[in-house]
Amino acid sequence: MAEAGRKPGTPGAFSRWTQKKMNARMIRKVRGGKARFMGMDVLVLHTVGSRSGQPRETPVAWFGDGDAWLSITSGGGSRNPDLYANLMAHPEKATIELSGRGPVKVEPHRLDGAEHAQAWRLISTAQPRIAKYQSKSERLYPIVGFTAR
Repeated sequence: MAEAGRKPGTPGAFSRWTQKKMNARMIRKVRGGKARFMGMDVLVLHTVGSRSGQPRETPVAWFGDGDAWLSITSGGGSRNPDLYANLMAHPEKATIELSGRGPVKVEPHRLDGAEHAQAWRLISTAQPRIAKYQSKSERLYPIVGFTAR
């Protein structure tokens, strides 16, 4: 993930190769029962590419909210990540993989207004570093809620 405020391809931004290697390692950890990173729970999000139609797997931090899983789609601060475009293009094909559980078919939905504010309070209380990360960006990070289908 590129540092907040940096555009991809600028000095200090991670390369796509590095990101793919880091993602693959984290996916292996989730599948191996070690689904935590920097104090956050991690799941594997399965989507279908919005343009390519190809299957994608992305490790993402999640926060529990009753029967829902919440995730911030920050994209390194500067733009929405590809996984967000994939979810919005093909929400019916989304599944998540939790440590110790098989794939769960989910319905993703972007949280807006009061729902976003409530989720933001929950997430930023659980992980104050995320509030600091958000403060470095001029845009409001989308939060996606996932509920089992």
